[in-house]
Amino acid sequence: MAVKIGINGFGRIGRLVFRACTERDDVEVVGINDPFIDLDYMVYMLRYDSVHGQFKGDISVKDGKFIVNGKAISKYEVKDPAEIPWSECGAEYIADATGVFTTGEKASAHFKG
Repeated sequence: MAVKIGINGFGRIGRLVFRACTERDDVEVVGINDPFIDLDYMVYMLRYDSVHGQFKGDISVKDGKFIVNGKAISKYEVKDPAEIPWSECGAEYIADATGVFTTGEKASAHFKG
């Protein structure tokens, strides 16, 4: 059974976490939150990454979801981590890649969603 991951922030670090997760069978990304990047641009950044190269899997957008290798990933655009509905997508662990929530107190807001 795969561990279900949510990623907060889809900049350089968030995309690296995403790529690492997609290379493993025991980890599944089920949600991504980034209030500053729209879905189409997320696909573009993965397809044409100038540092790490093109993403090897199939990626597309359908019905407001990020589709990767045939699996739908929920996309959220919420600034406050306490309001991100992680439970809606089934995320069990959150990788915060924003660089903003750097203390345990700030990062623990993810537990509320």
